[in-house]
Amino acid sequence: MSQTPLYQIGTFAAGNRLLEEEQRTVQSSRERTNAITSGHRACRGCGEALAARVVLDAAQRVTDGRMVTVNATGCLEVFSTPYPESAWQVPWLHSLFGNAGAVGSGIAAALRATGRDDVRVVAQAGDGGTVDIGLGCLSGMFERNDDVLFVCYDNQGYMNTGVQRSGATPPAASTANTRPLGASVGNSFGTGKSMPQIAMAHEIPYVATATVADLHDLEAKVVTAMGLHGARYLHVLVPCPLGWGTDSAETVRIARLAVRSGLFPVLEAEHGEVTRVTTIRQPVPVEDYLRPQTRFAHLFRGDGRPDVITALQERADRYIARYGLLPDQPGDDAEPRDEVRP
Repeated sequence: MSQTPLYQIGTFAAGNRLLEEEQRTVQSSRERTNAITSGHRACRGCGEALAARVVLDAAQRVTDGRMVTVNATGCLEVFSTPYPESAWQVPWLHSLFGNAGAVGSGIAAALRATGRDDVRVVAQAGDGGTVDIGLGCLSGMFERNDDVLFVCYDNQGYMNTGVQRSGATPPAASTANTRPLGASVGNSFGTGKSMPQIAMAHEIPYVATATVADLHDLEAKVVTAMGLHGARYLHVLVPCPLGWGTDSAETVRIARLAVRSGLFPVLEAEHGEVTRVTTIRQPVPVEDYLRPQTRFAHLFRGDGRPDVITALQERADRYIARYGLLPDQPGDDAEPRDEVRP
C-alpha cells in the first residue's frame, strides 16, 4: 500500500516531527499553557480566538507565566467570559471599552512601584477599542513609553454589537451602517485610519503587523516584543466569518489572500522605522480577496463595480510600493522576509 507523506507543521501531528525542536510553534507542544482554553463561545472559524491563544501562549512561554493581561470590552471579552464562567487561564482583567491602554499602564506602574520587574503586562482590544474608542488612552501609553505590549485583534468592525463600521473597516465594505444603497458603494473611501502607522509615528520601540495565516510569524513577533521594554504594539488581522460573510473553514485562507493582495502589509518597525517586511512571493489581484466575502458582494452583482475594484487595487498597489512588498522592489531599506506559502 502506498503512503502519502505528511508535510503539515505546527500541530501534534506527524508533520511537526520534521522540524527541529527550536522551530516548532508553542502550539505544537503538549506543555503549552492554553491561556484561553476550550469551552468559550466564539463563532466557528473565529480568527480572534485563534490569534489570542497563540499570542498569550507565546507571551506566557517568554515570561515563564509571570504576566498580567488586560482585556477591553469586545468580542474577545464577551465570548470568553460569560458570567460566571471564564475561558482564561492567566491573570486577566476586564477593562472598559476604551481604556485598556490606560489600565495596562496603571498595572505596569504599580508593578514598577512595588519592585515587581519580573511581571509583564499585555493589553488586548479589538479594532473598535483600539482604533476608535481607545485611541486617546493608547496614544498616552505610547507617549509615556509605558512597559506594555498592546495587541489589537483587527476584525475590521464592531462585530459584537451588530457588525457596524469601525475606523479599521476597509473602503467599499458593507456593514450594518454602511449599506451599499443608491449611489453608496458601502463604506466610504477616505475614512478610517492606519493604527500601525499611528503607532510608528509615536516612535515607540516596536511595532509589528501579523495575521492568523502565519502563526510562526505571529509567535516570533510576540517573542520579539516581550524581549523588549517600553511601549510595543502588535496589530493582528483576524478575519470574522460572521462580519465578513466568509465560510468558517476559510479564515486562514482569507487572511493569506489579504497579505498576497497587498491590502494588508505585514511588517516590523523599530522607533518609527520599518525594519522588515514580509514579501509577497505569489501576488494575487484584490478581486481574489474580495470575492469570497459577502461584505463585498455588491461589487460583483449585475454589471458590478469595476471602478471600485480598480480603486481598491490602486490602494493595494500603493501599499506594495510604499513598503517594497514584491521581492524585486527595494522598499524602504527594510529587510525582506519570506511570505508563508499556501
